[in-house]
Amino acid sequence: MTTQQATQQIVGHYIDGRNVAGSGERMGDIYNPATGKIQAQVSFATADEVRLAITAAEEAFPAWSATPPLKRARVMFKFKELLEQNSDELARAITLEHGKTINDARGEIIRGIEVVEFACGIPHLLKGEFSDQVGTGIDTHSMRQPLGVVAGITPFNFPIMVPLWMIPMALATGNTFVLKPSERDPSASLMLAELLAQAGLPAGVFNVVQGDKLAVDTLLEDKRVQAVSFVGSTPIAEYIYTTGTARGKRVQALGGAKNHLVVMPDADLDQVADALIGAGFGSAGERCMAITVAVAVGGVGPALVAKLAEKTRSIRINQGLDEEADMGPLVTPQHFAKVRDYVDSGVAEGATLVIDGRDFKLAGHEDGFFMGPCLFDNVTTDMKIYQEEIFGPVLSVMHVNDFETALKLINDHEFGNGVAIFTRDGDTAREFGRRVQVGMVGINIPLPVPIAFHSFGGWKRSLFGDHHVYGPEGVRFYTRLKTLTTRWPAGTRLAAEFVMPTMK
Repeated sequence: MTTQQATQQIVGHYIDGRNVAGSGERMGDIYNPATGKIQAQVSFATADEVRLAITAAEEAFPAWSATPPLKRARVMFKFKELLEQNSDELARAITLEHGKTINDARGEIIRGIEVVEFACGIPHLLKGEFSDQVGTGIDTHSMRQPLGVVAGITPFNFPIMVPLWMIPMALATGNTFVLKPSERDPSASLMLAELLAQAGLPAGVFNVVQGDKLAVDTLLEDKRVQAVSFVGSTPIAEYIYTTGTARGKRVQALGGAKNHLVVMPDADLDQVADALIGAGFGSAGERCMAITVAVAVGGVGPALVAKLAEKTRSIRINQGLDEEADMGPLVTPQHFAKVRDYVDSGVAEGATLVIDGRDFKLAGHEDGFFMGPCLFDNVTTDMKIYQEEIFGPVLSVMHVNDFETALKLINDHEFGNGVAIFTRDGDTAREFGRRVQVGMVGINIPLPVPIAFHSFGGWKRSLFGDHHVYGPEGVRFYTRLKTLTTRWPAGTRLAAEFVMPTMK
């Protein structure tokens, strides 16, 4: 460890109910994206440290899985209350390490809490089915039982919300959990661990290991881990799915996206432009549901581009703690360089760069990872900026003649995460919703992220596995079905009881 590392805060692990500093053999930098300075170090877990967390979860599983669902729900109720009480502190931690605006961070926490609220209904969600007298004196009923130790591997762009897509569902259904958060903004994961402990979660039921590929591979290779949930880029999602399933694990791996918004000639262009700059440039474009391609249909393109350019120039860029900011910096210098390379590529391949944000500098924060919004026109399908996920503040406009061409354009893309259409015509909207080959569809809604009691997930190379995240699909992913067929001989009856029956 260098002298600089020794003087900085070290973010470690949470194993078996305790904060663990970690070996310190390998470390990663945690930046403040607004200043460009390294503000802390994160300790990368060794394979032995990951296995220690798995052991803690394994040992906690028998007691936790035998805990009545109602008691598990009460822990979730308390956890929800604590998240709400500490939301400002959580939002500040997100902003300082990720860079997104404080208001966006608050919104992320609210969407995560909604999944906790859904998990509070686990006694109802775990109810099975029953058939009386399937044969003479024979009944059949089903139950859903937990898998055991499960793991979550989460991305940098939502350090609270995405873990909360997994944690409440896994714990409420009776599993124990090991979280491997992004090493770029890891502090929020330890805050979640502390709040779960305050909510009454027993030691070992929830654990956090920081790290990189070594930690991921250890989770994938350990036979005690029964299931893995992942959100991130498509190459890593495919790797996790292939590696995990080859070892007999249940895996849901959500990958990349290239989300289109179709603009029909009858759409309100002011409404469309507002939707596009919010969905395209919010969180500096670092969202898997960001709209990155506007598909202008039937000659509406020039008017749309003019409105987009006007509104894009009015976006307020500042450090994320500014309550008035619309957009903050990108997360790391490496990611900034990657996004800038994509913009350079678009220019080199012949797209028209209407708004160029590459050289934006924020006064007083010149070393921060700020990039202004970039607006491309005349983008075509053979360009890299169309084919690949950029994950930055880059919005592209394409022009097509008709609805059928727009639909084919979207269906031909390898990703199928999210999509939207803006139109006043119900028949067009219905036809689009039925025929588009994308997992989440918005009709006059630019970010069609399902509410917590539905489920989130894409199609094609945006999702590897059979189950979407949270909602009813989350319950199914974290449990397995058991069906019992029973017949009983005549038996003695219990004596009378005169008190109100209660759950014991």
